[in-house]
Amino acid sequence: MQTNVETTDKFSQTTVETAEQLGLTADEFERIKGILGRTPNFTELSMYSVMWSEHCSYKNSIVWLKSLPRDGERLLVKAGEENAGLVDIGDGYACVFKIESHNHPSAIEPFQGAATGVGGIHRDIFTMGARPIAALNSLRFGNINDKKTQHLIKGIVHGIGHYGNCFGVPTVGGEAYFEDCYGTNPLVNAMSVGVVKVGQTVSATSYGAGNPVFIVGSATGKDGIGGASFASANITEDSAEDLPSVQVGDPFQEKKLLEACLEIIPTGALVGMQDMGAAGITCSTAEMSAKGEHGMIINLDKVPTRQENMKAWEMLLSESQERMLIVLHKGKEAEVLKIFEKWDLHCVQIGEVTTEKQLKFYLNGHLEADVPAESLVLGGGAPQYHRAYTEPTYFEKVKAFDIHKIPDTLHPRFAAERLVKLPNIASKRWIYTQYDSMVGTANASTNAPSDASIVAVKGTKKALAVTTDCNSRYVYADPHIGGQIAVAEAARNIVCSGGEPVAITNCLNFGNPYDPEVYYQFVHAIKGMGEACRKFNTPVTGGNVSFYNQSPDGPVYPTPTIGMLGILDNMSERITLNFKESGHLVYLLGRSRNDISSSEYLHKLIGIEHSPAPHFHLEEEQRLHHTIAKLNKAGIIQSAHDVSEGGLFITLLESAMTSGLGFEIHTNHNFRKDAYLFGESQSRAVVTIRPEDKEKFDAILHSVIDATEHSVKVEKIGVVKGEHIVIDNEDWGTVASWKQPYDVAIESHLL
Repeated sequence: MQTNVETTDKFSQTTVETAEQLGLTADEFERIKGILGRTPNFTELSMYSVMWSEHCSYKNSIVWLKSLPRDGERLLVKAGEENAGLVDIGDGYACVFKIESHNHPSAIEPFQGAATGVGGIHRDIFTMGARPIAALNSLRFGNINDKKTQHLIKGIVHGIGHYGNCFGVPTVGGEAYFEDCYGTNPLVNAMSVGVVKVGQTVSATSYGAGNPVFIVGSATGKDGIGGASFASANITEDSAEDLPSVQVGDPFQEKKLLEACLEIIPTGALVGMQDMGAAGITCSTAEMSAKGEHGMIINLDKVPTRQENMKAWEMLLSESQERMLIVLHKGKEAEVLKIFEKWDLHCVQIGEVTTEKQLKFYLNGHLEADVPAESLVLGGGAPQYHRAYTEPTYFEKVKAFDIHKIPDTLHPRFAAERLVKLPNIASKRWIYTQYDSMVGTANASTNAPSDASIVAVKGTKKALAVTTDCNSRYVYADPHIGGQIAVAEAARNIVCSGGEPVAITNCLNFGNPYDPEVYYQFVHAIKGMGEACRKFNTPVTGGNVSFYNQSPDGPVYPTPTIGMLGILDNMSERITLNFKESGHLVYLLGRSRNDISSSEYLHKLIGIEHSPAPHFHLEEEQRLHHTIAKLNKAGIIQSAHDVSEGGLFITLLESAMTSGLGFEIHTNHNFRKDAYLFGESQSRAVVTIRPEDKEKFDAILHSVIDATEHSVKVEKIGVVKGEHIVIDNEDWGTVASWKQPYDVAIESHLL
């Protein structure tokens, strides 16, 4: 049945040209007309343009996202059912966690882009009734010598630190990489972790005809209008003109909103609650209504605004920060209004729930938009595309790599001295010292470094192990293997910290999906991730896809960032990476190989751009995890640190620098020296034990080692000793002499 929609908007008559200007295709315009049974007006078309953008609808990715494992015995909700993943951690508690990107806004306005990314991901957590207790991030920048990159680094890091520190949630971990391909498109992936008692979560739903709909928090302004559409386009030199698409954040306002929202939950007044993130009022009303299979009537003139005479489409698309939509049980309004008044926050009824499944938006009595809620949401009316993909042409260069053509003639000490100064390896202390890692006293790992961050669960003996990981150069070299490694390294970091990996969230950063070579990277990375998640029993709880990280210079490296959650049933199970005492024995667990592929050594020191991903096999990785876990249960491991960027030498050096203790090791002459010391073949870790535990250590290893090709190999390589680094009887100097250049390499570019 045709619906008559009145409007005062001069753009009320839309055409296919209007749709294309808003980022929709001609086919999508026809699809919308079919859904409505008429031509949409400009307000309605604007709503669809945002909700059907890649950022909101995942129209170019959902068919592959569905292939990821989304079920697990610890999962309390399936991926996509709520704002974030919900995982049972035992003792009556659950963990809510999620990672999302804020790449495009950060490229244009680094401070606010990064700050509002942090604010947005925390809202996803407390929207579900959980209190955020930890934040992490994963950052990608261009060449650190470039002035624009330095500007972006300073703004983004300041924005993350400012919002997180003021909001009062500790930033406990993260990663930062520097590659030329991120020069125009930095990546800012923010992760939040919260804890809630099982059964006390809030759903993003709406039901009950006549129940009141409230907007709470900040007033609505014109900042952030069209932000989701902005995030669904390539970055060009004209993108600065889209600056109004970048939201402005207020962490103190969000802190008040957090406390008010958590305070109303025990009142029993809430039907549902939803963050106003991408697409603002449009998204929150549509998602809540679709989930509850109801509709809403919304009076936009009731919405508190920061500017006068805002149009309907401006209010509907605004992404102003620190706002929530809540639906209350009728008759419970007074108690909720009193709480928000106490916190000095807007709490204004703007509509009510209806039985029909339509969303009707009025402004000053005029019906501005009338659309089915289901047609706007993910998995609803938006199209789902199967994009073509082809093997990237650069794979020919990757396949042509031959290690035998790379002479092993560079003196290892000279190579190591250059490695420790590389931005991808050197200390990130200039970044992390700007973050408050102890506010709220949840972080248990600050003074005891480990591969994953360890966060105490107050009121229990438990702890969470959390990490963000992805080596995008591995994914570029081989998307399938690189996707597996991203998951595996996250799991390895958690195991090396004493935890059991239980679930992941992901942030999939890629170039333009209409580029068949980019889409090939996406598809094969998804396949690899899925295989690894099944192997480690770490289902996907949610996340986001960020396409269009591409400039006229080309796409960024494919970067499927993994945010992983692990559990320690008791804090006593924690493993740290620092050497403990002179005399402790140093072992390498895992197989050494003549492999320098995609290593920092090969790429940055030798200058080889194209080579395969480092060696990796899922079975080897899983066996390593089981071995470390068994040794830890026996109380044998004194320290553990996985071998990653920079290879074995950097792993040993990092364990030494955190304690000030040196080491003596001998290399294995069955391998090239550069591969043994600096190669990045996977599924390896360095552990130390006390000499008196050697017999027990050997017995446990004997029980796990077999004759199969993927069995764990064990090699005693040396001993913790003194303050010097000694390799093959050559004194390489004191640990302190290596720590100094390692500490200042990055900050020397930024101070």
